[in-house]
Amino acid sequence: MGNLDQPKRRVAFVLIDGLGDVSLPRFGYKTPLQVAKVPHLDAVASAGINGLMDPVEVGLACGSDTAHLSLLGYDPRVYYRGRGAFESMGAGLAMSPGDIAFKSNFATLDEKTGIVISRRADRHFEEEGPILCAALDGLKLPSFPQYEVRVRYATEHRCGVVVKGPNLSGNISGTDPLKDNRLLLEAQALDGTAEAKHTAAVVNELSKEISRILVAHPINAKRFTEGKNIANVVLLRGCGIRIEVPQFETIHGLRPCMVAPTKIIAGLGLSLGIDILEAQGATGDYRTLLTSKATAIAQALSAPQESCPNVFVPGEDEHKPGRSDGYDFGFLHIKAIDDAGHDKASIFKVKGLEAVDRAIGQLAKLLWQTESTGKFQYFLCITGDHSTPVEYGDHSFEPVPFACCRLKDFVGALGGESVVLETSLEPFPLPTIKAGEDITNDTSMQENTTNKQFKAFAGDSVCEFHEIAAARGCLGRFPGSEMMGVIKAYMKFKS
Repeated sequence: MGNLDQPKRRVAFVLIDGLGDVSLPRFGYKTPLQVAKVPHLDAVASAGINGLMDPVEVGLACGSDTAHLSLLGYDPRVYYRGRGAFESMGAGLAMSPGDIAFKSNFATLDEKTGIVISRRADRHFEEEGPILCAALDGLKLPSFPQYEVRVRYATEHRCGVVVKGPNLSGNISGTDPLKDNRLLLEAQALDGTAEAKHTAAVVNELSKEISRILVAHPINAKRFTEGKNIANVVLLRGCGIRIEVPQFETIHGLRPCMVAPTKIIAGLGLSLGIDILEAQGATGDYRTLLTSKATAIAQALSAPQESCPNVFVPGEDEHKPGRSDGYDFGFLHIKAIDDAGHDKASIFKVKGLEAVDRAIGQLAKLLWQTESTGKFQYFLCITGDHSTPVEYGDHSFEPVPFACCRLKDFVGALGGESVVLETSLEPFPLPTIKAGEDITNDTSMQENTTNKQFKAFAGDSVCEFHEIAAARGCLGRFPGSEMMGVIKAYMKFKS
């Protein structure tokens, strides 16, 4: 972008999944973001422009997939075709026109009653999940031998399932009851077409064949003897087809890349023509290595000075090299904060946000080292795709904070170059917190609430990164569909 004699302008965009929350009585009516010690996030807010963003629209508790489409400039009402294709492509399954796919859970079914006891057989399924998926991959449907079934492990309790063959429709319901202790559903046609009715019959047989194979698998026999939930059913939801859309680079004029171990986000990125970068140790759950993710994005935005990470290609065993000339828009997706909200883990959401803040400091250091050469000018943008309050354990309609600044101003707000360069680049793990663990008796959390110390440095008057402060920003409250326009206008204004 820009004149060849000018520094190349590039954006590090960090999306913290499930970022937003609500004010909690046990926090003194503050949100986890208000309580957390997040000096780097506060510096971004202090150094730039802020606003409160509704990812899709006011009052909508959206999913991550529809939110991401909206934020990246694609109207989900026009382009959304179900999340199954995103999850399956992200898991490594190539899809062709006419294929259908599902975002799927390994779950526990009471075979006598047909009730789904637990929609998640086990959130920690990293060793057993791939083995079960291998047993299911390529299964045959007795009544429909013309169809090919592909299954690939995704993350945690999830997998991608693709059905290939003639006359399939994505316009069917799934088998997932969406809550525990409800009957397993049968797929139904959502329109009157022969294709939808036929597809529902195929999927119902698929569900039964999957359960037949899982029930007999040695892994489940072992889990039963150990007193663990058995994974004897795969819940099929979000039936979708691969979307055909204008590519991100065509729309925005920015060469994009993404670090997103969460498969549904990776698959969405692939659908939009975004290169998915490898980052060693990045898992898309509580075990992820944030430092590795930050390093991969920094290298991709710094090329050709640094070697760019390899790019993931669905359906292929090998990976291709990243762009030798680098990328203009580096998208770093962080999932663990959303998991904390779903698990109602108050302590983890606070301490997890502090870990994310630390990784943003590492990212800023790496980018500043490169910007100091005079060849690049960087911008930092931070936001979320939706709120996942720990009180609710699910997505909600509350808006999320958004902040965007020039890296140079971030350095000034933080206290100068020496402060930024002191940041350690040593990898660190996310804190280990049990699901549902409360924060009431954690006195260090109370100390956090009085530790905010930034003053507005550049941009608007906001100097803290959280839901309440963001509402006072110069951007006001705005829909996610405007986000890319805001980023590009700010880059142009500050160049």
